[in-house]
Formats: sequence, C-alpha cells, structure tokens
Amino acid sequence: MGLCRDRMDRAVAAGVASHNVRMDLATSTPLLGGLSPQAFMRRHWQKKPLLIRQAVPGAMPLLGRAEVFELAASDAVESRVVEQRAGRWALRHGPFKRTSLPALKQRGWTLLVQGLDLHLEAARGLLDRFRFIPDARLDDVMVSYASDGGGVGPHVDSYDVFLLQTLGRRRWRVGRVRDPVFEPGVPLKILQGFEPEHDWLLAPGDMLYLPPGWGHDGVAEGECMTCSIGFRAPGREELGREILQRMLDAAEPPATNRLYRDAGEAATVAPGRIPPALNAFAADAVARVLAADPGSLACSLGELLSEPKPGVTFEPVDAVIASPFGARLDRRSRMLYDDAFVFINGESYRAAGRDAALMRSLADRRQLTERECQALTIPARGLLAEWLQAGWLQPVSASEEGASQ
Repeated sequence: MGLCRDRMDRAVAAGVASHNVRMDLATSTPLLGGLSPQAFMRRHWQKKPLLIRQAVPGAMPLLGRAEVFELAASDAVESRVVEQRAGRWALRHGPFKRTSLPALKQRGWTLLVQGLDLHLEAARGLLDRFRFIPDARLDDVMVSYASDGGGVGPHVDSYDVFLLQTLGRRRWRVGRVRDPVFEPGVPLKILQGFEPEHDWLLAPGDMLYLPPGWGHDGVAEGECMTCSIGFRAPGREELGREILQRMLDAAEPPATNRLYRDAGEAATVAPGRIPPALNAFAADAVARVLAADPGSLACSLGELLSEPKPGVTFEPVDAVIASPFGARLDRRSRMLYDDAFVFINGESYRAAGRDAALMRSLADRRQLTERECQALTIPARGLLAEWLQAGWLQPVSASEEGASQ
C-alpha cells in the first residue's frame, strides 16, 4: 500500500557540522562530557545540570557580530534587547536598526536573536547534533550577543536548554529554584533572592546543560556570544484544547443527529437546574465525537507538533525538477511520524509498507538518496515532487550525496 494524503550560507563553523546519520546511542561523546546519549538521558535529562568542558572543541561563532545585527534588523526574525543601567532593567523588542542598538562599548546589554536555525545552515547543523532527543521536543537555536557585563538577570526556564559558548567568556551562577519569586515592576521575570549553588566560567567550546526549574544567571566577561539550544514542552491543558479544536474542525457531520429526549421526566419545582440526564447526554456526545475516528487524535497531535514556527515561509520552486533526484528536508521543515501517519509542516499523510519505511527514514535522517527516492511508489514520488516544488525539500545531486557520506 502506498502513501496517500489523509488531510490536507555560511560555511559550517568548526565542530558543529550537521549530524543527519543515525548516531550510536551507547557510544560516549565529547558533546556530552564523555557520556553516551543513553547515559546522559538516564542521569541528567530533566534531573540535574551538567557542565561540559570542550563539548565542541574549537567551536567558533556561527556568524559574526555584524551578521547578528543584520538578522536583528529583519521583520522575519524575533529579537530582543535587554539592558541594565543603574540597577534597572529595560526590555525592547525588534526589529532593530543598527543605530537603535546600544554602542558596542556600553556595558551591560544583550541582543537575543531567536530561530537562528531557520536562517543559517550551520545553526541547523548544531541543532541536529541533539537529535538523540525526539524532534517533537526540539525547538530552536537562539544566539545571545552581549557586551561586557551583559546578561538577562537570574531567571528560571520551564524547558531544557544547552548553553554553548562560542565567543568570549560567560560566568554562569546556577541553583535549584523550587518556589520562584520574581522582582516586582520589572519587564523580565528576574528571580528575587536567587541563591546559586554553582559558579562556572565558560570559554569557547564549553557547554552547560540545564533542566527545567534550575535558576541561572549568565554574565558576559568581555564581548561574548552564546548559543542556546532550546526544547519545547507543551502544557497539558493547552495541548488538550488545541487537539480537541482540531478534531472538531476535521470531523465529518454525522449522517443522523439524535435529539435529546426526556420522556417520563417528572415535573420540577427547580426549573433553573440542568437535568442530570441532559448532562449525561452531553458527556456521551463528547465521548462519541472522540471515538468516531480513533486516528483523529494522533493525526491532530502530529499536525500540531510538525507545524513550522510562526512566520516561517518557504520559497516555492518554479522550475521543473528533473527526475531522478535525491532530496533533503529544508532546514525550516518539521517532519515527524507515528505508526500510521507521517507529518510534515502541519500536514498529515497515511503511510504503509515500503513508502512508510522510506518516509520515516526521511524524517529520521532528513535526507533520502536518489536510489531511495526511486524505490518509492509512483504516488509517493509524486508527493515528494510536490514537497520539492513547495520548498519543503531541497533536491540533492549524486555528487552532493557522496560528499555528505
């Protein structure tokens, strides 16, 4: 059974090349301080911090200061400036013209640029190094440029983060925060009475992992750049509401619509009270909507998790793409799968057989060779061609395939 639609730069900096091949989860790696991915997930993930000296030996900035400023000037990029003057914090949102940024010699300011992986292949390559964690949890790479003394104050995140130093030095004070209290009247969530347990100075190539709930305060010692590899953790209630809404939007109108009946209902002296039988009728109606299509929940979840970041656009390809071809996912594309579906950029496709295996391989490796593309059925190859035309995939020549192996 084939695949069918169900519902419709810069050179890579040293040490951060893309890792799209399947990694050995039991092998130790400098990226995790000599731990294997399995050991890291068991000992540290969502449990305790880990300081990793020379996690990326020889790491260099993914882009220069001028290029960071250029990105911050774009309407398509989310950016912020945080300044501290005379003990007071100030926050501004971009885009920023170069003249609206503080002077380089001014102390205590930070420029934050989100979604670097959407704009820079080297940043996408850095993000790929952390794909021992499911893509459904990967968020983005943020770059923080800071002048001497710059930082965003002691704060606590609700998500996991790796902090990779790429230029200069930054001192991190870290401590567990069980009941966070924030400074009043401040435009940032600055922790009040923060008590650090660790004090670490990071140099280029050093990295710090922090799980949720650990307070941290990073202060630049001289000009400094730090890359934050962040992970998303959807809230249960928010996720539930979004999935239910998607399921309702996709549901087919029922062929028959059974009406509530209350024959035999006794007369009442409390007409304002909702009859318990009507309450039960409503609960049964909701349960029937959820049960009508067992795959709808999984489909809605996959579409939601694979949606591109807000504001992301793809460049459609007007030219005819010659066949045969290999293909790799565009750096902005999100592709996931479960037992029944593959999902790409918010769209779901039911998959089975050889097509499903190859599409799952595309999601895992973010690339298919020309030979693998040719092994797909004709409908599935047509689907790949649609994705190529939409800009969701990029064609790969035989020479490029050889260079990436």
